[in-house]
Amino acid sequence: MQKDDLLRLIHDPNLLPSDEQILISRIAGQAATMDMPCYVVGGFVRDLLLGKPVNDLDVIVEGDAIKFGRSLVKKFGGKLTTHDKFHTAIWHLPSTVLGQRLQPASLDLITARKESYLMPGALPTVTPSTIEDDLLRRDFTINCMAIRIDGAHFGELLDPLGGQADLEKGMIRVLHPRSFIDDPTRIFRAIRYEGRCDFNIETETLALINSESLDGVMRLSGERIRHELDLIFEEANSSKMIQRAGNLGLFEKIHTDLPLFNPEYLDFLDMDPTLDIPASRPAIGYMFWLMDLMEDGIMSIAERLSFTSDLTYSIWAVSQLKKSLPFLINSKPSVWSYALEKLPLLSIYVVYLASRENALLDFLSIWRHVKPHTTGNDLKARGLPSGPRFGEILAQLRAAWLDGQVKNPQEEKELLNTLL
Repeated sequence: MQKDDLLRLIHDPNLLPSDEQILISRIAGQAATMDMPCYVVGGFVRDLLLGKPVNDLDVIVEGDAIKFGRSLVKKFGGKLTTHDKFHTAIWHLPSTVLGQRLQPASLDLITARKESYLMPGALPTVTPSTIEDDLLRRDFTINCMAIRIDGAHFGELLDPLGGQADLEKGMIRVLHPRSFIDDPTRIFRAIRYEGRCDFNIETETLALINSESLDGVMRLSGERIRHELDLIFEEANSSKMIQRAGNLGLFEKIHTDLPLFNPEYLDFLDMDPTLDIPASRPAIGYMFWLMDLMEDGIMSIAERLSFTSDLTYSIWAVSQLKKSLPFLINSKPSVWSYALEKLPLLSIYVVYLASRENALLDFLSIWRHVKPHTTGNDLKARGLPSGPRFGEILAQLRAAWLDGQVKNPQEEKELLNTLL
């Protein structure tokens, strides 16, 4: 791509918001002042060349990124968080820079570096190096491009491994044969990019997802695997990606009890809850994925993937509720409510999506909000001593409202008189 064409993309507000254009300009000016080659890289360049709005903004310098970050703070304000081991810094931007209100709130500043792996699946050892070495440490050719932004070099594309050509072909290609062995999380990322961009994993790259590289997945920590799975579930096309991961044999390497994703549930991953229920796409994904397992399998997988206790309980609740449905069918609303009221709302909603049992939706939208008019203070005023009887009476009044035995406050008072 010619420099002029690339500059037009950079200055397109539909691809790169004007505040980010201003931010890049300020950074570029400071880099030029310090005679420090400066680049935007990776996802920024990939999405820009695809004509998609840019979400990633990482800045790489050939030099000391921490020193560069301190100079930005001195000139423009904000704060700096440094990571000396990795030669990186996070610039927490001020609310305005030279009078311009800017986004994002923070920016990663990275020293160009090279990486080595002491063993497959381990985190890399990094040392400062050149932009060429930095690009060569990356995962796929489509992420192995940089745009230089300092001084007269602004808008120059660096593409050492043909990433632009692979973008045009729709290909996901690794940089070297040991890529997946060095970092098995790249297998998950290949699946994500393939599904997100509607690309294909290149034939030789696909062949590298084999027994040797898949064995590396078993050595990954639960946190790293769960992070990659979370990212898949966050994708708009997550159903296609999770199927692809299963078909490539990843799940059996993560945990022997981890099943293929039930295709009957795939459509529900893209359904946004319309009820007032806190939800996340990864949580919904895990619930559908594991809901048909026995309790021991759920608990073992939860431990392997380092689930939080809340997520583990929510998945367990989905499994137990789905298995209990046959025993609750045709029950009164009060019986349903008693069975459901201590379960996570999202768990109930997931079972509703899977079963279409209307009583579950009735509970979420109506029944859980039903309460008697009588309160504990009212019972005290009627001379009832504090104790378990309070809860029993209030529960009976609520059940009467739920089941239609009480339809107005007067009828509730009459029922209360019979209970006291």
